[in-house]
Amino acid sequence: MVRRFLRWAAESLARLPGLPVLVAILLVVANFVVRLLPGGPVVDWLVGTDLLLHLGVVLGLLGILLGDAL
Repeated sequence: MVRRFLRWAAESLARLPGLPVLVAILLVVANFVVRLLPGGPVVDWLVGTDLLLHLGVVLGLLGILLGDAL
């Protein structure tokens, strides 16, 4: 099961090496949009932790590394 997923992920990233970077950019933009939303428990938590921003930065860095390797 894990082997099949890794094979699928490697083949997908080989065809579209820039996809993780584009998703990372979307996550960073989504973080900015979430900051503009009115407060609520989920919005306050997302703004307080900057979860989307951190996920976007990590995914972007990994996408650059994997894109160069593949």
